[in-house]
Order: sequence, then C-alpha cells, then structure tokens
Amino acid sequence: MRIGVLAGEASGDILGSRVLEALHKHYDEIIVEGIGGPLMEAQGLRSMFPMERLSVMGFVEPLKRLPELLRIRRSVFEHFRDNPPDLFLGIDSPDFNLRLERKLRDCGIRTAHLVSPSVWAWRQGRIRKIRKSVDLMLCLFPFELQVYRDNGVPAAFVGHPLADELPPRLDPVAARQALQLPAEGKLLALLPGSRSGEVSRLAPVLLGAARLLWQQNPGLAFVLPAANPDREQELRELLASQADLPLTLVAGRSREVMAAADAVLLASGTATLEAALVKRPMVVTYRMAALSWWLVTRLVKISFAALPNVLAGRSLVPELLQEAATPEAAAAAVAPLLSGAASGEQLQAFDQIHEQLRQGYGEKSALALKALAGGESAGHG
Repeated sequence: MRIGVLAGEASGDILGSRVLEALHKHYDEIIVEGIGGPLMEAQGLRSMFPMERLSVMGFVEPLKRLPELLRIRRSVFEHFRDNPPDLFLGIDSPDFNLRLERKLRDCGIRTAHLVSPSVWAWRQGRIRKIRKSVDLMLCLFPFELQVYRDNGVPAAFVGHPLADELPPRLDPVAARQALQLPAEGKLLALLPGSRSGEVSRLAPVLLGAARLLWQQNPGLAFVLPAANPDREQELRELLASQADLPLTLVAGRSREVMAAADAVLLASGTATLEAALVKRPMVVTYRMAALSWWLVTRLVKISFAALPNVLAGRSLVPELLQEAATPEAAAAAVAPLLSGAASGEQLQAFDQIHEQLRQGYGEKSALALKALAGGESAGHG
C-alpha cells in the first residue's frame, strides 16, 4: 500500500497520525509520502517539506507566502503525478488541498479528503469544487453527510477522535488537584479564545460577567486558561486591573480547566465541542469586527454558531453573539448553570452527542480508505 498524504497544521497531524496507525493494522507494508508533522512521521511518513511551511493564517500572510506555497504544491503534485500512489489523502487545509486533489484526480489517482469544509454553513458553492476534487469525503460530524448526498459526492461519517479519546466522565476533584485549585466551592471557567482579536474583544466581557457573578456569590471562584504564551501576556495585562477578583490564570491545559469547573463561559469555536464532551454546562459568546460580522450574517446559512447546538439541531446552549455579548447577559445566562437549575438538559444532550461521535475514528477512516484504494464504494456510510 502506497499512500500520499498532506496535512498543513498541527491539528491535521494529529488526525492523520491516527488514521495511519489504524492503516498499519490492515497492511503488512505501507509507504507514506507527502507533508505532515512529527506524529505522522512517527507512523512512517516521509515528509517532503516541513509542515510549518504550510501553517499560515489570516488574509495577509498567505498572500505574502503565496509564491512559496505554490512551489510546494507544484512539487508535491509533480512527485505524485510521476509516482502515482494507491490513493492520496488531503487532511483539512481545503484551500491548499482541494486544488491539489483535483489535479491528482485528473491524473487518475484516487483522492480522499479528511475534515469537511463548512459547506453546510457557508460558501456552499464550494461543493462543486469538492465534487470535482475528491472520490471520498471523510466527515467528522453526521449532519455533514446530507449535504454530500444531495450533491452526489461520496462521503463517510467516521466520527470524531476527541469522542474516542475522552471518557464518559472526567473527575472534577482530580482536575482541581492537578491544577492546584481549591477542592471546595463553585468554580467558573472562562475561555476567551486563542487569537489576539478574540481575547481583546471577549475577555473584558467574560471578566465583567465574572465580577457581576462574584458580587452575587462571594464564594464563587474563576479559572482562565491562556492558549499560548502570547495570550498569557495579553491576559496578564488585562488582569492587572482585576487583582481583587478570585481568578487563577493557567498556562494552557484548557481541558483540565473545563473539567475542574462547574460551568464554562467561552468563545464560540472548537472548544465548545470539547466542553460538551467533558460534560460541563456552558454559555457561548462571540464578538468580531463590525465588517466581519456584517459579512458573516449575509454568508452563513445556519441558525446556530456553537457546535453543540448544530449537533443537537436545537438551541441547547445559550449563544450571546456580537451586541448580545454583554457582561450582564452573560452573567444572567451562567447563573442558573452554576446553581444546577438549568444544566440537566444540557448534560443529557452532551451524553447523546458523545455517543453519536464515538465511532472509532481511526479504524473507521482506515476501512473507508482501504475500500477506496481497492476500488470499492466507501461513501455515504
């Protein structure tokens, strides 16, 4: 079995390594070439370029790096065109991978893509590009399948690796001990996001809500994980004027922080899924620049922002977005969760989401790719 793979960032390296690990159980020998990180290299990948050269974010940086990115993509294409693998797997990074997948598919190489772009939410015109680019789309969420069925794209639901990794329950006492937090008393986790713009817009809202809740309940304490060293410095500057607030700033360890808390007040994003799988009741907030919000409201075609709500198909967790994201509104939404009066429905639904996403992601992905490499139909499963 010879497989080409390309992952452009650390999350893709994690996803890809688990698929490669499962594939090794099905084949006596696998040759893996392409681009990936240390986890995929540990599973036998020969990386043609450092993965970090593809890890660009925003709008300006990709434009500045465009000549190099195009050279890398052309080099990878020419390598696989001249040495065709049994299949090529692009992992996330759709702007980079879909074009490469289309060119390889035009050369007769079977192609798969892992992690569906958010065509169910916005830029639905991309489905035509996907149809021309891939023989199989591997979806992490079940609701994504219908979009591909409706548009004639073979797709398979493989589950989410986080649901396999996390147990049904995490012990809050053990989490508090690990973080050296008080074992007694109510604790609220605050997660304002991992990007500078998110922190600058949301941290004051979350801290304002924390102060209001503390005034109502002086025994309440707070814990805030900093996503990286830059955010830690940014948060320390913000917290300088909040010295009286009983708040612990933690470097990273957001999962343990959520597990230690009685409830979570956080920015919309992938952390909302982790909070659901950790089984902590939550309130979701988000604010963005005015122009970005104007564009989002015109482009996004779904009713919810938070993944738990999208997965549940209903308003399961409160969403406070843009002008609605105020300290007063956040405090009012969190208070019932801390008392336990409104958390039961959320927790029951989180159990159902966990069960739905626990599919044996690595093995299911490997079986779908094995079928594709063998010329079998692997879609719509």
